Amino acid sequence: MDNEKRRFPNLVIEELFRRKSVRVFTQEPVSQDEKRLILESACQAPTAGNQQLYTIIDVTDQNLKDRLAVTCDDQPFIAKAPLVLVFCADASKWYRAYQNAGLAPRKPGPGDLFLAMADTVIAAQNAVTAAESLGIGSCYIGDILENCSEHRRLLHLPAYVVPAAMVVFGYPTSQQKERKKPERASLKFIVHENQYREMGKEELQEMLEPQAGQIPYEQWINAFCSRKYMSDFSREMSRSAEEYLKDFLGGENS
Repeated sequence: MDNEKRRFPNLVIEELFRRKSVRVFTQEPVSQDEKRLILESACQAPTAGNQQLYTIIDVTDQNLKDRLAVTCDDQPFIAKAPLVLVFCADASKWYRAYQNAGLAPRKPGPGDLFLAMADTVIAAQNAVTAAESLGIGSCYIGDILENCSEHRRLLHLPAYVVPAAMVVFGYPTSQQKERKKPERASLKFIVHENQYREMGKEELQEMLEPQAGQIPYEQWINAFCSRKYMSDFSREMSRSAEEYLKDFLGGENS
C-alpha cells in the first residue's frame, strides 16, 4: 500500500513509515535545544545491561566536517549539514573502569564489539526518530566504516572504539520533503516464522523486482550487483573491517 495514502493509528507510526533519507538541507540551523533533545533521546535507547556501550561525537568543527565530507566518499552535503553525529561503538570505557577499580578484566573480544555495535546503532536510530518528530531530516553515512582507520585517526579513537555509524541532520528542503520514499519489500519476504527459510530464485526475484521499475529484472540486478556489491566501496568496506578487527584483537598493542 502507498504510504502517502495509508491511514495510520498514531503520529509515531506515521513518521516511521514516511521517514526517508535527506541529503539536501535548508539554511535553518538545528537549535541547541533541539540538539540536546536528539542526544538525550539517543541515550534513552535500549542498551545491554544499561552499559550504554557507545560514545557520541558531536562534530562542530567545520574543518572536520569538510574533511569527513571528503573521506566519506566525497559527499559535500555532509559538510553543509547543521548537525553531524558520529556514533562510536565503545568497548573501552567499561574495560578501563574495571582496570581503574583495581580489577584484572580480560581484554575486550569480538563478542564485546558486537554487543557495542548493537547498542550503538539502536541509539543512533533513536536519534533519527527523535529528529523526525521535530521535523528534522537525517541521513546515515555508511562510509564512516569504509575508511575506518582514517576516521579513527581523525576522531582520536582509542583501542576498542570504532565509528559504527555517522548521521547528518538538518531541515529538509521542499524537494526533499516531496521526494517519494522507496518502497520496502513485503513482510512475507522479510519475516520468517520460527526459523530461517531460504528463498528460491523465483521468490527472490518477486521480492526484488519492484525495485527494477521499468528495467528488465536481469538487467537491473546485474547493474545493481556491479554498482553496489562488487563496487570498490564494498570491497574497501570489507578490507577496512578486516583491518580493524585485527587491530581490535590486538588491543592496546595495535
